[in-house]
Amino acid sequence: MTLLAQAQHFVRAPEWTWYIVPYFYLAGLAGGCYVIATLLRLLGNHADEPAARLGYYAAFLAFLPCPVLLTLDLTQPLRFWHMLWNTTPGNEGPNFKTGSPMSVGSWALVAFGLFAAVSFLEVLVHDGKLRRPFAVRVVRPLDGALGRIWNAVGAVLGLFIAGYTGVLLAVSNQPVWSDTWALGGLFLASGLAGSAALLALLVRLRRDAQASLGMFELSERLYSLLELALLVVFALTLVGAGTLDDAFGFPWILLWLVAFAGLLPGLGRLLTARLAVTTEGALVEQATLASAAVLWLTLLGVLALRAAVILSAQF
Repeated sequence: MTLLAQAQHFVRAPEWTWYIVPYFYLAGLAGGCYVIATLLRLLGNHADEPAARLGYYAAFLAFLPCPVLLTLDLTQPLRFWHMLWNTTPGNEGPNFKTGSPMSVGSWALVAFGLFAAVSFLEVLVHDGKLRRPFAVRVVRPLDGALGRIWNAVGAVLGLFIAGYTGVLLAVSNQPVWSDTWALGGLFLASGLAGSAALLALLVRLRRDAQASLGMFELSERLYSLLELALLVVFALTLVGAGTLDDAFGFPWILLWLVAFAGLLPGLGRLLTARLAVTTEGALVEQATLASAAVLWLTLLGVLALRAAVILSAQF
């Protein structure tokens, strides 16, 4: 993040189309799901492994549309590969520019895609859904320490993917975006909250993963609390820059209301929840679990937040 924050600003507005909104949304969910799955696998107990596998499934499936959406957003989509490969005569080779947030982000997206795909393949094999000898040979080395290292590196890339989109905005020359330093952290916290909500929905569909449901819901509420804190910082920095009305004026306030609506139920339950430690050492919540509608509202709020930030600065 520090590398991107030091990069030079764009010389003109990026003029992104609507494709960039679902890209930012799904990238946040993909990175967040991978991070949460890895935390469960490395720090949780044996009962959390089925839920961790769900996280790797969700991370890969959320990632799949991202390269397509990013490519379609380009002025000349068929030339997308120029972002990764320099075709200038005499300088052919990988097009990696440390001072360009777009270049760093593109390569990070490719690297994360590799980790997400291999982890997806691994859980397919371990769940018995894929038994082809080639797939088994590919994932067999990941059963031990190498697998834990692989997941840890993938989680670092997931954190980057979930948060870099906010940093990408902050290094632009757009009012609102360039007036705050909080967007990277805000998008990361929002992505993690949305990912926890998504996984809390998915574990209801897999019986052996339901032991982790309470942890997912608690995580969603804690990440939402962090998101709220960063939203306050975001607003305060815009007050200092004189651009608060640009971000929160009409009609963008309608999107912000949806974003806050996604936060409030979880924060309310966080205040009323009681925690206990089970005999196996797991932290569980002694409170009514959130309804599916509330979790869907959280996911909608995550999308609304990104739409509000992206669209308010361009129109």
